[in-house]
Amino acid sequence: MRPFAFSRATDVADAVQQGSLAGCSFVAGATNLADLMKYDVTRPARLIDINPLTLRGIEELQSGGLRLGALATNAQTAYHARVQKQYPILASAILSGASAQLRNVATNGGNLNQRTRCYYFYNSALPCNKREPASGCSAVGGVTRVHGILGTSSACIATHPSDMCVALAVLNASVRVTGNFGDRVIPIAEYHRLPGDTPWLDNTLQHGELVTAIDLPNESFATNYTYLKLRDRQSYAFALVSIAVVMHMEDGVIREARVALGGVAHKPWRRTEAEQTLKGQQPSTQLFETFAEELVAGAVGYGDNDFKIELARRGIVRACHQAAEGTPQSQSDKDIA
Repeated sequence: MRPFAFSRATDVADAVQQGSLAGCSFVAGATNLADLMKYDVTRPARLIDINPLTLRGIEELQSGGLRLGALATNAQTAYHARVQKQYPILASAILSGASAQLRNVATNGGNLNQRTRCYYFYNSALPCNKREPASGCSAVGGVTRVHGILGTSSACIATHPSDMCVALAVLNASVRVTGNFGDRVIPIAEYHRLPGDTPWLDNTLQHGELVTAIDLPNESFATNYTYLKLRDRQSYAFALVSIAVVMHMEDGVIREARVALGGVAHKPWRRTEAEQTLKGQQPSTQLFETFAEELVAGAVGYGDNDFKIELARRGIVRACHQAAEGTPQSQSDKDIA
């Protein structure tokens, strides 16, 4: 690990002022940042500790929604009574990831901004456009088992590793950020980016901007939901494909459905136009298979990860059945229901 300077922010304004300087990175739980620094992938000149900031609260909004502080830990969020009652898919997604020890220190803001676990991104001896723009993508033509099948480009086929963000996608969450030019709110669908020709830009944050909170709208999917995570082993592994599904059911008919995929793209993958296929329909395997085809349309494999296309199709069908039947996937007994 390379030498770096260290300072502690006293409040949000101080954090933004320090963070606007060149070579600075915010640090909270640091579960991802520490790895990146050890592997010489990220080389910050200064770390700014934001743990003293008062961003740990989880509080009800006047709208009836919920605000998750950026520094609230994943564990605090997953076990919060309101989250478990009103947004259980978020609790389920968080509990499917990492380990209890990591969830105790990992923050919501850090989870939102974690970087890909691509083998080639972490190997500083190999070309990687995310690490060094215009150097090339070593994953293309390499070992691609964990790589993307949707929204990829010739410049990058890496995936976003978060489970939490896949659940946020179907909950239509919003990310609150602040910077030198003031505050703004970014819909979760617009927060993360597809790689295109600029894969080193993971999200739409500007330099020095700080995530302060994540807002959840006043909705409830307490019964018909699931987070199904398919991986090489049942614990402590990133998703090969994950599926978040929430539904509103009425008299056996799907009145609304939202579905997002993880482990397949540079951001949580959702096609709102495809979700219209499910609206007003009675659940059936044929319906869900048709929807699955629409959701993964255009998917491209890169050899080792060709299997992900069929895995995604089958996972979508299974997850939609779980949600429609009100039998969400357990994150303690991980055998698929």
